[in-house]
Amino acid sequence: MSVEIWTILLVGLSFLIYIYIGWQSRVENTKDFFVAGQGIPSIANGAATAADWMSAASFISMAGSISFLGYDGSIYLMGWTGGYVLLALLLAPYLRKFGKYTVPDFVGDRYDSNLARLVAVVAAIFISLTYVAGQMRGVGIVFSRFLQVDINTGVILGMVIVGFFSVLGGMKGITWTQVAQYCVLIFAYLIPAIAIAWLLTGNPIPQLAFTFSDVADKLNQIQVDLGFKQYTEAFVNRSMLDVLFTTLALMVGTAGLPHIIVRFYTVKNVRAARFSAGWALLFIAILYTTAPALAMFARYNLIDSLHNHTVAEVQQLDWANKWEKTKLLSFEDKNQDGRLQLTPNKDTNEINIDRDIIVLSTPEVAKLPPWVIALVAAGGLAAALSTASGLLLVISSSIAHDVYYRIIDSTASEEKRVFVGRVMVGFSLVLAGYFGVNPPGFVSEVVAFAFGLAAASFFPVIFLGIFDKRTNASGAIAGMLTGLIFTIIYIIGVKFGGMQPWFFGVSAEGIGTLGMIFNFIVALVVSRLTPPPSAEIQALVEDLRSPNIEE
Repeated sequence: MSVEIWTILLVGLSFLIYIYIGWQSRVENTKDFFVAGQGIPSIANGAATAADWMSAASFISMAGSISFLGYDGSIYLMGWTGGYVLLALLLAPYLRKFGKYTVPDFVGDRYDSNLARLVAVVAAIFISLTYVAGQMRGVGIVFSRFLQVDINTGVILGMVIVGFFSVLGGMKGITWTQVAQYCVLIFAYLIPAIAIAWLLTGNPIPQLAFTFSDVADKLNQIQVDLGFKQYTEAFVNRSMLDVLFTTLALMVGTAGLPHIIVRFYTVKNVRAARFSAGWALLFIAILYTTAPALAMFARYNLIDSLHNHTVAEVQQLDWANKWEKTKLLSFEDKNQDGRLQLTPNKDTNEINIDRDIIVLSTPEVAKLPPWVIALVAAGGLAAALSTASGLLLVISSSIAHDVYYRIIDSTASEEKRVFVGRVMVGFSLVLAGYFGVNPPGFVSEVVAFAFGLAAASFFPVIFLGIFDKRTNASGAIAGMLTGLIFTIIYIIGVKFGGMQPWFFGVSAEGIGTLGMIFNFIVALVVSRLTPPPSAEIQALVEDLRSPNIEE
């Protein structure tokens, strides 16, 4: 069977499973809709957390970015994985003990301020919309290549599926769907990685093949011959300061992501939150230790398949023709010598490869069976849709729970609150679809912006809310606004306004670290210049940090 038929079968089967789970998990009360009834088992919540966290950026784009950046691409591995450890050990148990539904819920109650709650809602929506843009772009890329439809149609198909189980089941439906999606995405990532490792090195374990084979040495020599820096040479594409700032932004941004934090509210107690964090780290590590190997193998195979081949030879490659139709791969014989050259100079480079296609195209480049290629497509969709659903619920709960119920109508019935939540999911889907059709960058870049916004807004206010009982509402509000506004202005200015990165060359992806520092400084200073929180709030913070032996 062809790749397209296999894709229809595997993607269709996975979608049917998601729809079935969504239907079986449909809910009618707010506790089930927003926090899955707080009864999800630890191992299941770990798998759901891993799927929610390993988005299209992790599955589709991270290995592609590493493949292009080489050693410098390790910022994504260090930042995202280190950030999850930071969240699991430093924040998650305390947030679970606090026992609310959302991050704005924590901010509003900890600082005893509806204004602080509203600022947190705005920050959550900004972060989630930026993040979801990357997921919907990933959905469109997969559909446009493997089902031969345009990206807009692919985005709409993804919206329908994710909307179904999100609207019906809320967090309960999303959680159990994400468990299934984790199984799909991890098998889809590992099977081609194992096969390619075996073909290139004779070792079926990608991590060992990456470490102990000579592929890295060969690739280094090929890169030098083509005019690039060595693949394993550090600080080629970024300065050391930018690497540091970007890694920190990704790390603390991970610890402030609202759609990940809410996952720790779905288990029954603090002990279960700790165990689910451990399971999630294990599930995440399986993919993240495989990504560098897959990135290196993919670059080696792509150069070998395209560089210095004649135009006629490349045009005979079925995978190249199909990716060329998506406009994510293009060729131009600029010097008219009949051969295509890959060079670091854009004026002489004749092969343009979008880094978002690296993982998706690798099985085809390596000539793996059609069912493996189709499985990768299903995995890419699972990764994008799992995270998109979590983000949509964050937007929904931020408005329906934190604004409508906690501020506008505290007497609203369960049915009305769930109805408002479902309406907000639908509204969020429309916005997500728009950003999927008009994305502001490639997937991992867009997601990095979201991490920067989370680092600059949420991490300081959560950290200080737990560990500094003197921080008050005025400080929290001033800090969040300072960090968020500064980071947004810098990102928009650099990426869309033609502004040069003026802070020692730190990129838009890394500026969230400086926003976080500003947030901390402003929050601490303003809190010390204004009256302290009430005795009740300070007692609440003391109790929050006290261990509960029953849990």
